[in-house]
Amino acid sequence: MAVKIVFIGSGSIIFVKNLIGDCLMTPALQDAHIALLDIDHEKLKLSEKMLNQLNDNINLGRATIKAYTDQREALRGADFVINAIQVGGYEAVIPDFEIPMKYGLKQTYADTLGVGGLFRGLRTIPVMLSIARDMEEVCPNALMLNYTNPMAIVTGAIHQATSIQAIGLCHSVQICVRDLLHGLGMDDANVKSKIAGINHQAWLLEVHRDGVDLYPEIKRRAAERNVEHDDRVRYEIMNRFGYYVTESTQHSSEYMPYFIKRNYPELLPRFGILTEMYKDWGKSQQQYWNQTKAEMIDNADLSHERTHEYASFIMEAIVTDRAIKIGGNVMNSGLITNVSANACVEVPCLVDGSGITPCYIGDLPTVCAGLNSTNIHMQLLTIEAALYGRKESIYHAAMLDPHTSAELSLDDIVAMCDELIEVNRNYLTFLS
Repeated sequence: MAVKIVFIGSGSIIFVKNLIGDCLMTPALQDAHIALLDIDHEKLKLSEKMLNQLNDNINLGRATIKAYTDQREALRGADFVINAIQVGGYEAVIPDFEIPMKYGLKQTYADTLGVGGLFRGLRTIPVMLSIARDMEEVCPNALMLNYTNPMAIVTGAIHQATSIQAIGLCHSVQICVRDLLHGLGMDDANVKSKIAGINHQAWLLEVHRDGVDLYPEIKRRAAERNVEHDDRVRYEIMNRFGYYVTESTQHSSEYMPYFIKRNYPELLPRFGILTEMYKDWGKSQQQYWNQTKAEMIDNADLSHERTHEYASFIMEAIVTDRAIKIGGNVMNSGLITNVSANACVEVPCLVDGSGITPCYIGDLPTVCAGLNSTNIHMQLLTIEAALYGRKESIYHAAMLDPHTSAELSLDDIVAMCDELIEVNRNYLTFLS
């Protein structure tokens, strides 16, 4: 029987092309039934049109591609569910930046940690739970592949509150070592590595070639790289704490209390940190859409090359029972022994016909576990607020967030959260 793949949030044209295009190029998935779902019905139909063109061009039309407007019908009988939603869209994001800015709190992406990540998580969890509840009824054995941020908060809520099998997938783990080495003029051929931690703050614990530890040479070259580049925060973290982190300068700068400081504004240009990018996102989204429509939806010659995204490789490994190793976000449950057992952690996972098998890590270096824990407890409190309707946990999550707590007083944190709760009231259905 053909595999059924559901893509929720398929109005994201480039991302749906990448992930479903990968499936159309994977022999074990080429005759799949692909169900598309999005609340924006115009973009949904355009995605369907684009993917059917792509299916004809690169897959001889073997897959069945259909847009759905009913969530339960789209999910019924699914084997795999890809999730890539953004609750509220760009309009919901603006207050995540502008209200904290009133209190002097600057952010970069604000989609995973910080006050922005907190409220994005609170908006998203109820919607994710509605998807998971439908899955429990109409496709209880399906695997959810979650790409939605805030990754650890959203995936962690699914793990804690539902019976659904779910793994969170990010883009940064598989390119971490390559980008680090290439940026330093080093070859990444035959390099072996070990990465573990939490999403957007996982640590390159080991990196070697033919048994030779590459970290000494990496650190030497990083110290000598004096020109401006995009990795300055990550180099500083590696220099101070000993380990390279998976996520970019812009993300990493707001996951710690050291880089975005009102009293040290010179740190922003020194480390290449940008804090008002959101102001251009609305305009760039429209430009992106216009360009995408011209290049992809109206392109009769549309083609594709398989990407490095994990989704198709995971599905292929499960369907064919040919094992692969990935980096995924899963419930900790003793995998990393010196952070909370309830944390959603990012660790190596083996994937085969039996499903997802996370790998045991043991203790992280104490400093890495400590830095992760400052974010983990904020994530757990956000999940707690959404699952149990605890308004107090929203305040506590913001109070424990490392960047927020380093910049604001307790009174300001409460006042800021009250403003954000009010503008997000329609999304926070768990609050009475």
